Amino acid sequence: MNATEVRNGMTIEFEGNIYVVLEFQHLKTAKSGAMMQTKLKNLRSGTVMNKTFNGSMNIEPAIVNKSTMQYLYSQGDTHVFMNNESYEQIEIDKSRIQNELFYISEGMNVQIMMYGDEFLGIEIPDKVVLEIVETAGSAKGNTASNAMKAAMTSTGLSVLVPLFIEQGEKILVSTATGKYDSRAK
Repeated sequence: MNATEVRNGMTIEFEGNIYVVLEFQHLKTAKSGAMMQTKLKNLRSGTVMNKTFNGSMNIEPAIVNKSTMQYLYSQGDTHVFMNNESYEQIEIDKSRIQNELFYISEGMNVQIMMYGDEFLGIEIPDKVVLEIVETAGSAKGNTASNAMKAAMTSTGLSVLVPLFIEQGEKILVSTATGKYDSRAK
């Protein structure tokens, strides 16, 4: 495909790597003609880079398959996921999904991204429900509206929560920031 056809969310193959387009902008100058300025995320390493393509350059699209899988359990340093349609199970090494493990719990559905037989990553929801397993008690009479205390979730994520949140409660956490959002309903 031509570089001018690139859009947000597309996956492309460039210089031997697989990238997802995070942002793009058309640039047109009288001297150099059409250019495409992009922000790309490497799906193998997670690094983000800016790249400007000449408008006449051809770019190879990458077909990345996403399938809904259920997180089953961990077994040492590997984590097992099951395809909800075929019941096929795959094992993913902990080092490949270290950050995502703070937001997924057993039985949760996630999107697994594959390029052929190669695992590229996990897409998790914007917000997830996590249970508080440890927190300091709240002080009676402390009614400051923005006062926070440290808490630990069932997945091992340390998060600051309002004083009224107690052990055993479920909260909504933003996966983009890792911060408390609200009580879970």
